[in-house]
Amino acid sequence: MGERRVAQADLVDAVVIGRNEGARLLAGLAVLQGQVRRIVYVDSGSADGSPAAAAALGAEVVALDMSVPFTAARARNAGLARLAADPPDLVQFLDGDCEVQPGWIGQARRFLAQHPEVVVVCGRRRERFPEASVYNRLCDREWDTPPGLATACGGDALMRFAAVQAVGGYDPSLIAGEEPDLCLRLRRAGGVIWRLEAEMTLHDAAITRFGQWWQRSRRAGHAFAEGAYRHGAGPERHWRRETRRALLWGAGVPLAAAVAALIHPAGALLLLLWPLQVIRLMPRMGGAAALFTVLGKLPEAQGVIGFHAGRLLRRQRRLIEYK
Repeated sequence: MGERRVAQADLVDAVVIGRNEGARLLAGLAVLQGQVRRIVYVDSGSADGSPAAAAALGAEVVALDMSVPFTAARARNAGLARLAADPPDLVQFLDGDCEVQPGWIGQARRFLAQHPEVVVVCGRRRERFPEASVYNRLCDREWDTPPGLATACGGDALMRFAAVQAVGGYDPSLIAGEEPDLCLRLRRAGGVIWRLEAEMTLHDAAITRFGQWWQRSRRAGHAFAEGAYRHGAGPERHWRRETRRALLWGAGVPLAAAVAALIHPAGALLLLLWPLQVIRLMPRMGGAAALFTVLGKLPEAQGVIGFHAGRLLRRQRRLIEYK
């Protein structure tokens, strides 16, 4: 039985999603060639010739119907659907702005063959150009999570195809946070998520402007709020703490300062809680990370409030994009 499991774990396909990624997409597809059986590229309305270029590299191209609201989750499910007729044992998910590092798929595949309880394995994602901006460096720091047992992965991961299918794949209604949502459902079904101390992918966030960083942080707040709303009552208390922190520091502090200032001008001094929090975090995080962690609570709170306002008003959710 052990030999049979290892043999089955050799069958790996890839699902890559993207839109207008250009040369980054082609570089990522080229690296995958020869490492997986099939490459399915799911395109979400590119205008730069990405579908034709991907097909020329041997990828099977799925063009999403853009008359239906787009989500990354929906794109990944479309890739899974293409593979379903001849399913692999494992599927490597990859975003179109990422490139798999040499040796990753082989190492991750061997780990899964040796650990049948693990259903998702991920590794170290790095920013390709961390020197380009402080925002890219912050992303690179964000990707550096501890190895070992994990609660979730990002957009790049090697997963057991059957396990993902058994829980219904990604939730296509989510505009953010679809990977932690999937991983939560996989864990509730008895699966294990694991992070290896191994180089997995290079990522190009391409965040060079403050407005991009703000939008990305707002999207994170939306994901926290929706995740907590859907799953926060469970034993995992999914994203409840993150949501509370966003509201406390991003909405509570400025609101309290504004109300207090109406009573007495000195009430505005409550805003000093922000720099004090930065100083408190600096020894552990460093200056830039501490500053943007505290500052980021403002757009995160905007995302939290925006989610709940849209839910109560029953507004159609739109993507929060930063590129």
